[in-house]
Amino acid sequence: MQILSSKLVFPDVSEASEDGLLAIGGDLSTARLILAYKNGIFPWFNEGDPIIWYAPLDRMVLFPKEIKISKSMRQILRKNTFKVTFNQDFKSVIRHCKTVYREGQGGTWITDEMEQAYIKLNELGVAKSVEVWLDDKLVGGLYGMDLQTQNIPVFCGESMFSLVSNASKVAFIALAKKLEKEHYKIIDCQVYNNHLASLGAREIPRNEFMKFL
Repeated sequence: MQILSSKLVFPDVSEASEDGLLAIGGDLSTARLILAYKNGIFPWFNEGDPIIWYAPLDRMVLFPKEIKISKSMRQILRKNTFKVTFNQDFKSVIRHCKTVYREGQGGTWITDEMEQAYIKLNELGVAKSVEVWLDDKLVGGLYGMDLQTQNIPVFCGESMFSLVSNASKVAFIALAKKLEKEHYKIIDCQVYNNHLASLGAREIPRNEFMKFL
């Protein structure tokens, strides 16, 4: 593990530990965050901790064409109960991702500093959101880094939330369909998650993931 200085540079991902820990320190400037994602690295730390950067040995990804839509979800989508928008209310999406209760989690990894950093990235057009509405109320969504803005056809998902059943699934499915039409290669989901696995995401080796970048 390397300790970062103010110099805008990261060690190669091959230097990460077995659990993916690559570096500590640095900052959450827009330039550093963009550099990190372009090189297969993302920040993940709790409030009060130093900034920690990860590059897991196995990467959870979704190939957009492999999205799994269950029979029950197809029925929900056909009813058009939910309305989906793209990048219309980023601030509300990240705030909900930060504050929504998740069973089994004592807190959130989206610190105030991180929230503001991604809002700045959104203002630059790099971070984007998906919103899911029910009766004009925001009930679900997700946000992440759109590396197509850096000429890399990859969307790096960061977090999602759901206030009503199936809302986050609707957001993820809508994103996958949109990115498939726009010829994105993968959606980066970072680490294994049962919820995303049920939607078709799977792990690939880090070296394979890096080829997409």
